[in-house]
Amino acid sequence: MSKHVLSILVEDKPGLLTRVAGLFARRSFNIESLAVGTSEIEGLSRITAVVSVDGAPMEQVTKQINKLINVIKVVELDPEAVQRDHMLIKVKTDATTRSQVLEAVTLFRARVIDVVSDAVIIEITGDSSKCAAFIKILEPFGIKEMVQSGILAMGRGSKSITEKVSK
Repeated sequence: MSKHVLSILVEDKPGLLTRVAGLFARRSFNIESLAVGTSEIEGLSRITAVVSVDGAPMEQVTKQINKLINVIKVVELDPEAVQRDHMLIKVKTDATTRSQVLEAVTLFRARVIDVVSDAVIIEITGDSSKCAAFIKILEPFGIKEMVQSGILAMGRGSKSITEKVSK
């Protein structure tokens, strides 16, 4: 199964995300990650979708997404694109384990967001392998709760997905 990262520039319209996700579902593509947010152009949002494809041509799906009303542009990012994940992790701690958890936080360049007597909330940003390694380090302490954004990705270089787009 191959993994593809798509950057999709869309108009801010209700129901568009459902139509995009539905198109992937109809083609039996698994959406591994989905992140949506505003872009630098007012009225436009950017969807970053990571999809797993099993033998189907990605180009055909990209063309079909492009045909959806309110989709401005679709770009499949190459593997060298900048990709980051964002996580908040609540870890069990006590007087004896807190220093070990804080040492891991420093080692992975994460940040402590909240501290209470029996838990710490940590924020980490990085590529998927860094986040996965950090989780493995924290698992022995006991992960109470975890939330993860979808992968955010942007192509390297000076080009922008919003070039030649006027709104």
